[in-house]
Amino acid sequence: MPAPLARGRGRRTIHDINMVPFIDVMLVLLIIFMVTAPLITTGVVDLPSVGQSRQRPEHVIELRIAPDGAVSLHRDGAAGPNLPMSGLLTAVKTAQGGQSQTPVVISADKAVRYEAVVQVMDVLQRGGIQRVGLAVKNSGV
Repeated sequence: MPAPLARGRGRRTIHDINMVPFIDVMLVLLIIFMVTAPLITTGVVDLPSVGQSRQRPEHVIELRIAPDGAVSLHRDGAAGPNLPMSGLLTAVKTAQGGQSQTPVVISADKAVRYEAVVQVMDVLQRGGIQRVGLAVKNSGV
């Protein structure tokens, strides 16, 4: 005859997660973050503003970019012809008259593609034009 099975209370396995170590770890992490958060320095970025510019130079070459991408040269407010991108650098250097410090200002409508403005800036930079700026409209803020 087979031996009788033990009928006592044996150790049962517990299928619950023990939350105490998890809570301890979370509290330690919370304290670490609370202590280190005030020590982190934020970066400061100094951005230029429109109101801080000096007075406008006496002679200015303005390149106006139309919404269709046509570039026209204006010297001291006098309108000029539309220029192809290949003749842009020659026209600007001629308008400067040998004075490399004469500033060139690029103005474009908000409907102009950003790519057209960057392309004009790239042509001027590759040509060695030193003073290039962007015209901005003061919104009265």
